[in-house]
Amino acid sequence: MPAISASAPGKIILLGEHAVVYARRAIAIPVSQVQARTVITPLVRQPAGYIQVQAVNLQLDAPLAELPADDPIRQAVELTLGALNVQRAPAMHIRIHSSIPIAAGLGSGAAVSVAVIRAVSTYLGKPLPVEDVSALAYEVEKTYHGTPSGIDNTVIAYHQPVLFQKGQPIQPFSPGGKFTFLIADTGISAATREQVSGVRERWQADPAAYESLFDRIDALSGQAFQSLQAGDTEMTGRWMTENHHLLQQMGVSCSQLDELVNAALEHGALGAKLSGAGGGGNMIALVSDEHARSVEDALRSHGARQVIQTGLE
Repeated sequence: MPAISASAPGKIILLGEHAVVYARRAIAIPVSQVQARTVITPLVRQPAGYIQVQAVNLQLDAPLAELPADDPIRQAVELTLGALNVQRAPAMHIRIHSSIPIAAGLGSGAAVSVAVIRAVSTYLGKPLPVEDVSALAYEVEKTYHGTPSGIDNTVIAYHQPVLFQKGQPIQPFSPGGKFTFLIADTGISAATREQVSGVRERWQADPAAYESLFDRIDALSGQAFQSLQAGDTEMTGRWMTENHHLLQQMGVSCSQLDELVNAALEHGALGAKLSGAGGGGNMIALVSDEHARSVEDALRSHGARQVIQTGLE
């Protein structure tokens, strides 16, 4: 049996994080500049059912059966086998490598899950349709995030920009023009589960205030969806920056994120905001070709550990 490989991109949220958990709209795009990749090769000297997992970035190399039951890689493999009604898979070696930073809002966990699910199902000769890949990855996401919105697994599995709302049909879209984004990493790891739990606690303490914030973010996502389709970079940037201000009010920003957002805006960005759970991780800036270099230099000089350029067109 030949080796099989599958990959999945990272992702970035343009607008709507946190509010999306409460059934409001959010927009996310894939980030192909970073990838998770899974390669599966046969183990001819091992019995059926034996699976060895090697996750390079996690310094993990162990039999699947020895991983904790709630390990997300183990869950991704076992959920895939269950979906395919495979009781004892041919012995295999699963090697996972990812260039996506962990705990930085770029969908590292969902991308690994999608790549593993695709590789395992393809290796077994039963490649799963994209909607099933996304659904299985969502189940694994619950291990990472507790109450995930579903946006990460959706945009990564479909590998398309999407307008996402929990419980509603997915709306992939194409932009009406060129959009260039810079993604800057604060270098601060922030667990999504903790940030989501913090928002939930504050929402429970003051539901009226947080429902208002969620509604205002939902409206911005709707306006940005229209401006993206129209190719209007200036208005898209405006909605992004307004979204950041609302996330600040929600209590999920931090001084390093605010500093990078302000630096981007001061050096010509059309819009900027934190992206993802907050508390650290990444921010994203929409830039024109004219100001892309100056904004990138400003982000680096204000402490960005890494800057990735991505785009839509």
